[in-house]
Amino acid sequence: MFLWFIGTTLTAMWFTFRDPAIDHRLLVCGALLPDVVDGLTGQVPVLHTLAAPIVVMMALMICTIGKRRLRRQLLAIPIGLFWHLVFDGAWMNTSAFWWPFTGFSLNDSSPSIAERPLMLLLAMELLGLALVLWNWHLMGLRQSDRRQLFMRSGRLDPGLTNPRAAR
Repeated sequence: MFLWFIGTTLTAMWFTFRDPAIDHRLLVCGALLPDVVDGLTGQVPVLHTLAAPIVVMMALMICTIGKRRLRRQLLAIPIGLFWHLVFDGAWMNTSAFWWPFTGFSLNDSSPSIAERPLMLLLAMELLGLALVLWNWHLMGLRQSDRRQLFMRSGRLDPGLTNPRAAR
């Protein structure tokens, strides 16, 4: 799934934090990263564990001591990882989600996406597409100056604090 995580992450982030300064590009990368990495590791759900975004965030905090601007920008990645866990329903796979507290073996677990019927996956992707289009409108990305700001920095127009302002 691709559009599902993009649409749900952008929507949830906007309505939860409404932070135009966060790098939304890195947020989306963080939300897509678990399926990419876990796909490359042979379906071992390394990033579908609650420990993964916590470890990434801790490493980021340690590596960016004294680099506040870089830290603020990179924090979007572990936040995206957390959003992925929410919108993937990762908690339904108890042994993977709570790893290593439920044991150290991840080979017995599979990402929850593999267990979903094809029609459900298609419906989720269509809903993701609808959310991406809605976000495009909501965040004012039809306007070229806002779109260029987003593409250049991942930020939304700082004046865009009200969803009606995008109209």
